[in-house]
Amino acid sequence: MKRTKPWAILLVAVLMIASLAACGGNNNKTANNGGNTPAATNSNEGEKTNDAKTEPAEKVELTFWSLGVTNYEDLAKEYTKEHPNVTFKFQNTADQTAHHNNLTTALSAGSGAPDIFQLEIAFVERFMNNTDKFYNLYDLGAKDIEANYLDWKWKQVTSLDGKVQLGLPTDIGPTVVYYRTDVAEQAGLPTDPDGFSAAIDSWDKFATVAKAFKDKTGKPFADLTDLVYNGVRDQSEGEIYFSKEDGSFIGADNPQVKKAYDFTVKGIQEGWIGNWVLWSPEWQNAINKGDFGVMLGPAWIAGTIKNAKDSAGKWQIAQMPEGAGNWGGSFLTLPKEGKHPKEAYEFISWVLNKENQMKSFTDSGLFPTIPAVYEDPAFTEKGDDFFAGQVTSAAYAKAAQTVKPIYYGPLHDQADTIIKNALKNVLEKKADPQKEWDSAMKQIKTLVDRS
Repeated sequence: MKRTKPWAILLVAVLMIASLAACGGNNNKTANNGGNTPAATNSNEGEKTNDAKTEPAEKVELTFWSLGVTNYEDLAKEYTKEHPNVTFKFQNTADQTAHHNNLTTALSAGSGAPDIFQLEIAFVERFMNNTDKFYNLYDLGAKDIEANYLDWKWKQVTSLDGKVQLGLPTDIGPTVVYYRTDVAEQAGLPTDPDGFSAAIDSWDKFATVAKAFKDKTGKPFADLTDLVYNGVRDQSEGEIYFSKEDGSFIGADNPQVKKAYDFTVKGIQEGWIGNWVLWSPEWQNAINKGDFGVMLGPAWIAGTIKNAKDSAGKWQIAQMPEGAGNWGGSFLTLPKEGKHPKEAYEFISWVLNKENQMKSFTDSGLFPTIPAVYEDPAFTEKGDDFFAGQVTSAAYAKAAQTVKPIYYGPLHDQADTIIKNALKNVLEKKADPQKEWDSAMKQIKTLVDRS
């Protein structure tokens, strides 16, 4: 499979395919972009910052296409108070696909792109192959603040040769184990987070506990196949389905992918994985009623759990067996069409500094990408009543620091769906697992050949 395509062909592909599952990665494209580097300063906490120190001589309006619920408009107003010559024009949407398609259209046409664009991780690969369409943040001073951020998150938008940085990290979705304490108690399991984490701290132990749980309670231990598969899949060593060197399909030979598939099949056959569908009303009802023991999911899925009002106080958070993965998060990028890269960079490095990431976490629930925030007393001072008073922010922070960089590739979502459909056939149709695996690998190879 070729790593790059002509921009016009990419545009057609983008407009036809809506990708919503999380993916990210690196690429070996480089861009020789120019720009001014503001002087770095040190904050009281020792964090290097690139906060603006000078005003532009003339008024500058920065256009900002933001995505979903953030507090960036409020922070922009704060920024303008300190820098009166810099104002902002926001365009916000919750539609990820339309948001990214609009940028692709603008970049293809050569006009209409904003100064600042919020790039969701699921769409990163569309643009990593065309980094020449963006300012290289290393040319604007990003090397000075790189060490502030989680290494694995930073690398999700760093070119393979390390020369181009596409964006600054906004937020993340580290994965954890959400568990029902009341159901765990019925099964004779520890109910405190440390004890529960220890009981399932390897996948072998997880499977043993899951089978005993099913035998004792009659309920499945885990809610559904997709999330169990994700948990094991995301512990791949650097790559999942595709090579970051040349984009070739490696999923059939990746032992972690086969381990994830076989582990999920084991759960299906032993009856400790439920038959609910992610986001379905039936799944939501099962969350509320306590019809299963655990859910393996990202930090942001806590909002879905909290919709199950009757289950308040009955949930807590444990750590994933053998290390966390990540699902979600975004970056602030600067499209090349922007006429004010210096001012735009000074703003994004300010809006994503330690102090403002703490504000974004408090105001909008954006989980920080700067580990220094995790040490701030304000970050860990408040327990969550829904989770029985547990300091959930600390649990997510612990998970975030075990995540490893993984390359996904442009066809990750399609390949992932094919494998999950195979697991669905094993679950619902009692299909032969090996035949389903072989068929899935053949389908993915055909997909790659046609791409």
